[in-house]
Amino acid sequence: MKAINYLVAFLGGVVIGTTAGILLAPEKGSETRERIVEALRKRGIRLNRKEMDALVDDISEELRDVAAEVKD
Repeated sequence: MKAINYLVAFLGGVVIGTTAGILLAPEKGSETRERIVEALRKRGIRLNRKEMDALVDDISEELRDVAAEVKD
């Protein structure tokens, strides 16, 4: 059971780290959004512009919350 918890924590960290890297990369927001859209489409997920903007905003908010927790 402990090994599963470590695996879940590791995979969660990978997802958060990858997302943070993409969102904080030094490129235009429109280019970042396009990269995210392409990654999602490769996985069969289709989002319109409004849904994509909401997703990016949600991810950004979560990353800020995680960063604030880490600082505390």
